[in-house]
Amino acid sequence: MEQYTVEQVASLLGLHVKTVRNYVRDGRLPAVRIGKQYRIAKEDLAAFSGLPVGAPEVRRHAEVSSIVQIDGIDRDGMDRISTMVTASLAGRPHGLRVEFFYEEERAHLKIIVLGGLEASAQVLRIVDALVRD
Repeated sequence: MEQYTVEQVASLLGLHVKTVRNYVRDGRLPAVRIGKQYRIAKEDLAAFSGLPVGAPEVRRHAEVSSIVQIDGIDRDGMDRISTMVTASLAGRPHGLRVEFFYEEERAHLKIIVLGGLEASAQVLRIVDALVRD
């Protein structure tokens, strides 16, 4: 028999933990006390909420955070790289965030890439090709 903690029930129903505890104490939500904690049976939770209760579906998802640092780059080089990278992202959904930070007095460019693995890899390949030129 599958059972849930008060915290899990609160999360599943979108309620505060204290609200769920009050439901248990008032007898509106059947539960079993084990030590100092309550356990709510899956069937009791389904009957209480009127919703089918199951394990939430977990999708595997991976993201990357990258910082590319380029030293010895002038303003024209920074403009070229930022324009090419931004243009490569235009017009297609990618869920990617790219930011550029340039310090002219140090001739220093940082590119921050946040997003999915493949889209980030494409941006990094573009940056690599532009830096090699």
